Parts: sequence; C-alpha cells; structure tokens
Amino acid sequence: MIETSGMMAVLHAAILAAPSSAKEAAAFVAPETGAWWIALIPLMPIVGTILATLCAIRGIKTKLPAFLTVGCLATSFLLTVAMFLNLGDAPTITTAWEWFTLTWGEGEGQTFTANFGFYVDSLTALWMLFVTGLATLIALYASEYMSHDVGTGYCRFFAAFNLFVFSMACLVMGDNLLLLFLGWEGVGLCSYLLIGYFYRKPAAVAAAKKAFIVNRIGDLGLVMGILLTFVHFGTIEYAEIFAKAAPYIELLQAGRISEIPAIAQLIPVLLMIGAFGKSAQLPLYIWLPDAMEGPTPVSALIHAATMVTAGVYLIARTYPLFLISDIALPIVGWVGALTALLAATIGMAQFDIKRIMAYSTVSQLGYMFCGLAVLTSAGAAFHVLTHAFFKATLFLACGAVMHGFAGQLDLRKLSGVRKMKGWGIVSIAMLVGCLNLAGFPFTSGYFSKDMILAEAYATPGTALIGWILLLTAGLTAYYTFRVYFRVFEGPVEYHPGDDLHDHDHADEHGSGEEQHHDVGEHGDHHHAGFHPHAPGWAINAVLATLAVCSIAAAGLYFVNKKEHGWVGSMVHDSSANYVGTAAFLDHAAHAGGVTGDAAHEGATHAHGTFLGYDPHKVMYYVSAVVGAIGIGIAFFLHLLGRKHAETARADKVLPALGPIPKWARNKWYVDELYNFLIVRPLWVISHIFHLIDKLFVDGLVNLFGLLPRFGGSAIRPSQSGVLHGYAIGMAGGVAILMLVVLVMVLR
Repeated sequence: MIETSGMMAVLHAAILAAPSSAKEAAAFVAPETGAWWIALIPLMPIVGTILATLCAIRGIKTKLPAFLTVGCLATSFLLTVAMFLNLGDAPTITTAWEWFTLTWGEGEGQTFTANFGFYVDSLTALWMLFVTGLATLIALYASEYMSHDVGTGYCRFFAAFNLFVFSMACLVMGDNLLLLFLGWEGVGLCSYLLIGYFYRKPAAVAAAKKAFIVNRIGDLGLVMGILLTFVHFGTIEYAEIFAKAAPYIELLQAGRISEIPAIAQLIPVLLMIGAFGKSAQLPLYIWLPDAMEGPTPVSALIHAATMVTAGVYLIARTYPLFLISDIALPIVGWVGALTALLAATIGMAQFDIKRIMAYSTVSQLGYMFCGLAVLTSAGAAFHVLTHAFFKATLFLACGAVMHGFAGQLDLRKLSGVRKMKGWGIVSIAMLVGCLNLAGFPFTSGYFSKDMILAEAYATPGTALIGWILLLTAGLTAYYTFRVYFRVFEGPVEYHPGDDLHDHDHADEHGSGEEQHHDVGEHGDHHHAGFHPHAPGWAINAVLATLAVCSIAAAGLYFVNKKEHGWVGSMVHDSSANYVGTAAFLDHAAHAGGVTGDAAHEGATHAHGTFLGYDPHKVMYYVSAVVGAIGIGIAFFLHLLGRKHAETARADKVLPALGPIPKWARNKWYVDELYNFLIVRPLWVISHIFHLIDKLFVDGLVNLFGLLPRFGGSAIRPSQSGVLHGYAIGMAGGVAILMLVVLVMVLR
C-alpha cells in the first residue's frame, strides 16, 4: 500500500519544524537585473549550428564542423563558469528581447508576458556547468567517432548537436515556463533527428519515431500544467510564480494545508507527467532503451547526461509548487522507485552493452526522482551531477569498443579487451564508470546514492521506497560488473560486428569469404583477418578527462559539508532548497533544550530508522556491503573460471530460475503489452475512421459533386450543335406542349 498520507504528513511537519534560517532561505527573493553577456551562453550553440550549416552548403569534407562546434561550446562553457563566479545572493534576470506581451483587459491575470529572458540562480549555474562542459567534451569525442561520415552527414550531425545544446540552454535558463517549453520541445526534436541519424536503418527510424511520439504524451501533461499555472497565478514567469506561491508556503508552515486551493495542488501533478515522459519513467520509459540506435555520442550527451535530466530539473525548479501538493511528491517517489527496480531487472538480462547502460540510466533517473520525493533535493541534484559524469564515461567507453570492433556490442562476443594493446585508457575509464555506478565506497556515485538512500529511511512513510532502492543498488552493482567482467576481463576473444567499415576490416578487399574462428598460440580467440582498431587521441583524451571528473566529483561531497556538500550549497540558494529531516529534527531537539547524545537519540527516534540505527550514519556501511555483494556475485558468475566469451557460470544458474530470465530478457513484455492495449486498438480505430472518412464524409462530398456532373451528362447530347437535332427537339417540345394544352382543355 502506498503510504502517501504518512509521507505528506512528515513533509508538512518538516516544513513546520524547519529552522528559521531555512525558512528565510526558502522565502521568495526578488530577482535583480542580470548582465547582458549571459545571453551569449545559449547564443554560441546557435552560432555553431549556423557554421555547421554553412559547411554543408559549401560542401566541406573535413572535420572543420566538429572543431567549430567544440570552439562554440567551449566558449559557452567558459561563459557559464563566469556566470557561476558572478552569482550573487539574489537571482538575476537577463532579458534578450521582449517575446510575447498580450493584454486583453485591465484586471489581474489579463496580461500574458513571456520574454526571451534568462533566470539565473545557483540551480541554473549547476545545470549549465555540466551541460556545456559535457557537450564540449562529447563534441570532441564525436569529431573522431563520426569521422567515417565526413561530409554532408557530418555537418548535419553537428548542426543538430549544436541545436540541442541551444534548446537545453533555453530549457534550463529560461525565466518563464513558455521558454522552458520551447527548449523542452527543442530537445525532443533534436533527439528525434539524432536518434534517426542513420535514416537508412529501419530500426533507427522506428526508434526516433517512438521517442518522439512517447514524449508527446508526456508533453501534453506539461502543456496543461503551464496553462493551469497561468489560469491560477496569472503568470508563467518564475519570479512572479514563486512570489504568488509564497503565501501557500506560509499556510503550509502554519499547518493550514487544507486552505491551499485544489487547483494549485493539481499544477505539479500535470508538470510531473511531462517530467515522467522526458526523464523516461513509468509508464513512459520505453523510448529510452530503443534510442540507443543513435550514434554513441548522442547516447552519452542526450540520453545519459542532459536531456533525460530535464524532468528532474523541472521538478527541482518548481519545487515550491510540489511541496504544497498532497499527492505530487508521493507519486514522484513511488514511480521513481518502481521504475528503478524494473529497469534494473531488465538490465540484468540484456546482452547489448549499450542497451544495458540505457536501462541503467532509466534506473538511476528513478533514484533522482526518489531523492526529490523523500525531501533531499540536494541528494537528487548531486546524483544528477555525478551520474552525468560517470554515465557519459560508460557510454563513451562502450562507444569506443563499438567503434573499434566494427559495431560489436554483444558481451558474449567480446572478452579480455583490457589486455589488448591500445585499450588501456578505455578499460580504466570503463572501470571508473562501473565503480561509480555500482556505488563502490568513496566514489562519487557512492556518496550521491547514499544521500538518497539515507533520507528514504529517515523520512517516515518512505521506508519501503528505501528498501526498493537498496535492492536496486545491489542489482545495479551486479549487472554493471557483469558487463565489465565479460567484456574487459577474462580470455582475449573478439568477434567483429556488422559494421565493417574501417580499412582494417576483413571485407575491405571484397573477398566474400566466410571468416573463420582462430585460436592463437596463447589461447586467444578471434576472427582471422579482422583487426580491431584502438581509439585515437580525441576519444582517449575525452575518456581520460571524464574518468578524472568522475573521481574528483566525490570530493564535492566534503566541500561545505554542513550544507550537504558543494551541490547542497548550490541547491540551498535556489528554488529547489529544502532542509531534510535530519536537519529539522536536530534543530527541534536543540530548540527543546536537549543537547549531546540525548539530542541525537531524540532526533533518531523522531525520524525513521534503518533497523533501529540512524540512517545517516549507518547507510555508508550498508550500501557498501550491498554493492560489494553485487560485485562479488558478478565476479563469481561471469569471470571466475571463464574460458570463452560466450559462456559463463551464470548459464548454469539460469535454468533454476525458470522463465524469469527469458521474461526479463524480453523486457517483461511491456512493449508487447502496450502494443496490444494501446497501439493495435488505436491502429484499428484509425482505420475505421479512415473508412468512415473515405466512404461517408468524402462520399457525401463526392455525391454532391457527381449530381451536377450526371445532370450535365444527361443534357449534353441535346447540345450537340447539329441543326436537325435542334429542329427535332423543337418539334418534340411543341408536340408535348400541345398535348398538355389538349389535356387541360378536355378536363
């Protein structure tokens, strides 16, 4: 049973008991006028799009579009760093130009204003730092990865790449919900273009359409939420929304939640639907795994680090609205927890390493939503940041393997990559990414997950969410190292994929001979004539940088520890600010004159516990043990004693689980269920309406069009132009007229 009432009760109690400093931090602060150069941050990617388009027009067949893109995005990143360094106590608004100003009366709410302006606070800076930073690195990676397609396709890729970063900047920096929606739809469009980049490949085209359509479902909820926001608050600008929502926060702090209008509580529910679509949560998660049909740089940028966190950003940005709703945050929490668990079980059974990482992304996004729901917005934002680094590392490492082994992604056909010459940096980066994703102690992923897990147990009413997330953490550690042990460790064995496009590949001479399996003198297994090519300097440099960033991000946890780390201090000064249960309960204990161990004991008993212990102190050890168990099981089943890439000890265990592995491998048949319940009925209904439109609607129109035509056809012979024909007609007409006159006289 979902304990929404218990969860919301503690939410309201938390706000009531929050220290005065927290209330002041959460209070609305009027924004100031920002610097003009802030507008250059989203402008630079547009410049990159224009330059890439000009390269296509001029027929450039070099890597120039890539380096122009890197230059533009690097400039945008440096401007973002300057924006971060110039953050003040109050948010700022920079208006590029007046976009929409519509007035239809003198009263309140009768003016619609949406400027092309940018709302800058610490949350904006946090998001834009990793969006622009990662975009620059991934563009450099793509300069090498996409080099096989130098020419028009290369220009098209980087034009869409730049357009995506512009759209993401509008989404994050916009000072109103309409500009956010422009960016929201922009990233959706760019996602469609980039997933379907290989437009001659049916699977890529189908995946692009699926992503576009599924996202439209969520976007409907977002549109309705924006419209309802204007109807209720009379504005869609953040500054005015937060100012007008402040009285509701005061009612919440006073314990008068029943006085908050139902329409205000419905707004976050509608916004949440949009967030579920963009961030791939139940039931709208099905588009993200299929999106792996796009090039790997697309997977790393859009589907791991930036676009899919847009839903998390939307909730964090409008967090005050979610706090005043009775049902929004509980739904966010339970959907996030169930999505995390479901995606983890599917990821355990897949063999495509990019698809495994895709399901991992869905699962980790569930963690982020749970962080917001259990009142640790700082933990959710920290996990967004750490996940951006280590998941980009993982995707790009998988992409390097795919690029070097002719598109091979099946973990049953690759082994011992770490032992091959030229693959050292890729292997180390993959190991760093896996350790972070598995939550290995003292990695950044370990600390960010721990913040969410601890708060899930500390918040009364959400303990079951905590248990689900803890189980998911163990499954994550298992399937993550299943990939690492199968692909990068064990005996050296490799089989090329289907994309034999490199000059080293066996088909370059067009021999057409079937490649045979070779066993080298040291027991290495490979295909004769195929030689995998190690990545070049661009791919290695980006992977090394991301691996270092993934490790260094752990240090942010210890910066300004009083405010839950550096990310916590950034969140503290934004609209996403919220002081979690530990802080307000400790304050409550001290306010009552209780100090020392007694205060700590009182706080521990007041909030939830983990088997009687303080979750904030014991979760470090619990999560470490759970992660170690997952890694140990993966080592035993997928590395120990393995002699071939295709087989492992896990193969002997699977039969004991019955049909479960097959169901998980087939994604629990969710796609088939949707196809049966939604797609097929809609297909049938659409064909029925097509027939109605064709037979009845078009039929009536055609009938009224045919009547004059038939009348004309009947009269046409009488207008033949033959003189004796007209004479006969006149004689016949006279005869008929005389007959009529005769009949009338005789009557």
